[in-house]
Amino acid sequence: MSRSAHPAGPRHGDVLPEGHYQAPPADLNALDPRVWSRTVARDADGVVTVGGIDVKRLAAEFGTPAYVMDEEDFRTRARAWRDAFGTDADVYYAGKAFLSKAVVRWLHEEGLNLDVCSGGELAVALAAGMPAGRIALHGNNKSVDELEHAVKAGVGHVVVDSYEEIERLAAIAARYGVRQPVLIRVTVGVEAHTHEFIATAHEDQKFGLSLTGGAAAEAVRRVLGHPTSLELRGIHSHIGSQIFDMAGFEVAARRVVGLLAQVRDEHGVQLPEIDLGGGLGIAYTSDDDPREPAEIAAALADIVRRECRAAELDVPRLSVEPGRAVVGPTAFTLYEVGTVKPLEGLRTYVSVDGGMSDNIRTALYDAEYSVALVSRTSDAEPMLVRVVGKHCESGDIVVRDAFLPADLVPGDLLAVPATGAYCRSMASNYNHALKPPVVAVKDGGARVIVRRETEEDLLRLDIG
Repeated sequence: MSRSAHPAGPRHGDVLPEGHYQAPPADLNALDPRVWSRTVARDADGVVTVGGIDVKRLAAEFGTPAYVMDEEDFRTRARAWRDAFGTDADVYYAGKAFLSKAVVRWLHEEGLNLDVCSGGELAVALAAGMPAGRIALHGNNKSVDELEHAVKAGVGHVVVDSYEEIERLAAIAARYGVRQPVLIRVTVGVEAHTHEFIATAHEDQKFGLSLTGGAAAEAVRRVLGHPTSLELRGIHSHIGSQIFDMAGFEVAARRVVGLLAQVRDEHGVQLPEIDLGGGLGIAYTSDDDPREPAEIAAALADIVRRECRAAELDVPRLSVEPGRAVVGPTAFTLYEVGTVKPLEGLRTYVSVDGGMSDNIRTALYDAEYSVALVSRTSDAEPMLVRVVGKHCESGDIVVRDAFLPADLVPGDLLAVPATGAYCRSMASNYNHALKPPVVAVKDGGARVIVRRETEEDLLRLDIG
């Protein structure tokens, strides 16, 4: 196949149409280890490999698009979080980031607990053998069926999110003769420096019970009013997602500990647990600089100890909920280039065989991603591209602005790293697209852990 260059579109250090200056990387063939999983490399022929398997083989065997997950990287990150927090704290993997039976088994084997936020996620967790006592159930509007399922299964915590849910859960627990452990989710008034739709602790949103308005304190009273069916274990806070700065956690911890002190003073009870949620960021591009789990653990433990000392409280058991920080960097999405369309003076549009159906985050959050040519190396001049999908939407963008070699042609393979979190879990059938498979690779072997959808799957659901 000839690899003719595409002359149109900005080149080195051009000003993008939106007015942002961007320079191409020094080496288009380099793979930044902050963005890619640990076993990703280029072989002697310039083809990218992961887990000892090259992407051409993966594309030939499993097709494209496909989510390719580095199992060893996942396990290594899970162990890092477990080891960083030690035996005096609990690490709950946030299943909403990505959940499958294989992932649940990996978590179980590596010693992590699991946070779920729907009946479906709970069903997957239980089917894969996660002990119910190591599961916490979240959600701002849990149904009666979901609560009943959780109580009957014996989940370790239910994180209650409203007055109605307190009464609903108390009635269900009483009916089954269970004293259900609960945490109360509070909004602490800390607005994380992130996108509006993923900042979850400011007052004007659907999650939790307000500290400043007194709703959280009233929720404590209502839970304690059901001593035979509800066991109040502690307070839960979550301030947002893709956060790099620990300052927000410090303010959140101070306010949560303040509520613990209020509970002690009003009710004579010292609650034994606090959960500070998740939301720690990962590197989607080389500009991102995430913190290591050991640094995060030390900082959070210090914050909680300091605030409890000031409030003259016993230090409660700490829980955290990394999801993206565990699974995000472990996977990339493998695509095949379909068309290459230069627009004179603007950029080149590179269309791949997936799009917003397998990664909605760019359209939904203006998320930024990296992209690389992975089926070969190239010494061609960099060209500014926009990687787009095949759906009937102008907003169907995978990578908004990036540089790829100017000799890119249909049939080349591209990979977008750091797509382990919130890509497959938010995937859709828009335009009746088929959801890609999730392929786990490790030590030279590859296996499907979530199979590709088929047209028969779509037709089976459409009963006419």
